[in-house]
Formats: sequence, C-alpha cells, structure tokens
Amino acid sequence: MSEKLTVVMVEPHKAPYAAKIDDELSALQKAVGGYIETVYNGDETIIVCNEEGKLKGLEGNRRIRGGASVIAGTFFVVGDDGENFRSLNESEVVRYMERFKEVEKILQDEVEADMGITFISM
Repeated sequence: MSEKLTVVMVEPHKAPYAAKIDDELSALQKAVGGYIETVYNGDETIIVCNEEGKLKGLEGNRRIRGGASVIAGTFFVVGDDGENFRSLNESEVVRYMERFKEVEKILQDEVEADMGITFISM
C-alpha cells in the first residue's frame, strides 16, 4: 500500500483544494492527465503538471514566475524533501490555497506563446 501525499490541487476555472494522492507514479500521472513535469518553487515545494499540457492544447490554468510562464491543464503542489515528494504541511497548504485562489482567464494564444525549446550548444 502506497503512502498518501497531501497536495493542493489546482484545476482550470476552479478554486484550489487540498487533496490526497497516492505516492506512486501512476496516481501522479492520473492526477495531471499524462506524463509529469516538475517545476521547483524555491521553497521546498514543487508544482507537478502535465509535461505535454501545452502541446496537447490543454487550457491555460494559472500564471507562475510573476506571470512569465503559464501552466496548462490541472496541476498540484507537493512538498520536496530533497529526494522524494512529501506531503505539504498545514502552512504550505494555506499558502498555496491563497496563492492560486484567483481563477485566471488565460487565452489559448497566451498558452501557445509560452511554448518553446531552448537549445544549448557545447
């Protein structure tokens, strides 16, 4: 039996909510609707989203990094213990419920404009 993780789930056009997710890859992928991608928040928490969300044309959900980037599709915020995911603590749940409480209107053009690949030559 896998451990349950406490996360903040954020779906397009909905208020965020606390949820429990099994700490196994198939459950994490099911929660975001595909392969997972991690985006580090710099505060021992991680956004977990659909790696192909923008390519698949999923709806824009929330802006991150001061509006510089858009998350497409459902995502969740989980804790980071350095090697694995961990449950969010109560203050982290409150922080991210507040951070993502406003439903944002994001046009598909804005989602598409945020797609890109960076090549680094050596």
